[in-house]
Amino acid sequence: MKLICSKSALLTGVQTVSKAVPSKTTMSILECILINANNGTITLTANDMELGIETIIEGEILEKGIIALDAKIFLEIVRKLPDNDIKIEADGNYKTLITCEKAKFTIIGKSGEDFSGLPLIDKEEPVIISQYTLKEAIRQTIFSISDSDNNKLMTGELFEIDQDELKVVSLDGHRISIRKINLKNSYPFIKAVVPGKTLNEISKILSGDMEKDVQIYFSDKHIIFEFDQTTVVSRLIEGEYFKIDQMLSNDYETKVKINKKELLSCIDRATLLVKEGDKKPIIINITDGNMELKMNSTVGSMNEEIDIEKSGKDLMIGFNPKFLIDALRVIEDEEIDMYLVNPKAPCFIRDDQGRYIYLILPVNFTTVS
Repeated sequence: MKLICSKSALLTGVQTVSKAVPSKTTMSILECILINANNGTITLTANDMELGIETIIEGEILEKGIIALDAKIFLEIVRKLPDNDIKIEADGNYKTLITCEKAKFTIIGKSGEDFSGLPLIDKEEPVIISQYTLKEAIRQTIFSISDSDNNKLMTGELFEIDQDELKVVSLDGHRISIRKINLKNSYPFIKAVVPGKTLNEISKILSGDMEKDVQIYFSDKHIIFEFDQTTVVSRLIEGEYFKIDQMLSNDYETKVKINKKELLSCIDRATLLVKEGDKKPIIINITDGNMELKMNSTVGSMNEEIDIEKSGKDLMIGFNPKFLIDALRVIEDEEIDMYLVNPKAPCFIRDDQGRYIYLILPVNFTTVS
């Protein structure tokens, strides 16, 4: 195999597929990136058997061939080479010469024939969504997936398509995030749980361009994302997702309308008094026209008031400040509505159009005068 491509094209391609290289594996071939220079295209592939990424890069094929190279070493070499054309040559013994200007590296590759490529999946009609919209939907929900494998379903996000609406849901046992997106076209009903790892990696690769689309294909066990000469294939998480609608309620005893930026800044300031690992709640006291926020920790105490519009009962309630900050950061509205029932019941932050719902469970606290 012999090929030439620009450093920028090769580096972008290698960085893209490296996201599917496993950090730990007993199969050394999976620690490699496959370079396939056949059929007039240069294709890079990585696959950890759960997530696979393939991308096509621009370049000139001087001699067809296929080789698997250690992903970590290959990425570092490409990253540190001069900004010029890179030549890659591999012989029959998988000895690979990488040349750029006066720099030369020789590394030993593996047979490309031993590499597990992406699974072949029958693709039916794709769901089409803009890169910007998908990237935003992930950003606005991904923070509330669970990082514990105790419940596999909580480590993923529900993608539910009903006609021309996509609903994305995540939860970790303490909070729920829901985003609803209008699609350009109408589709049959689809329900799938996509691993959080897959969505995290996709959001890093997506350009976020409003004018560029992503084509999403669903099968029984896999989801495929196609965009910008790149294909991402991921296994789905099996099992029946939680009955979210049963956890949502429109009942409330107290409704608060508040400036989002003011509330976010205030909670952010309060966390200055919390050491990492400390679980100190922020205590919110809601009265007519006023929200008082208090934080007490071993470092000190903080007290601040914000003007609000309130309807319903007065209420004092405690929250994990991080959970409030995570939700507030991804809401773009200038003002938000908070719906509360009592100090033990969840708080809902939602808009009138139903584009987003954030449910946050309160925490117990002791009042300090």
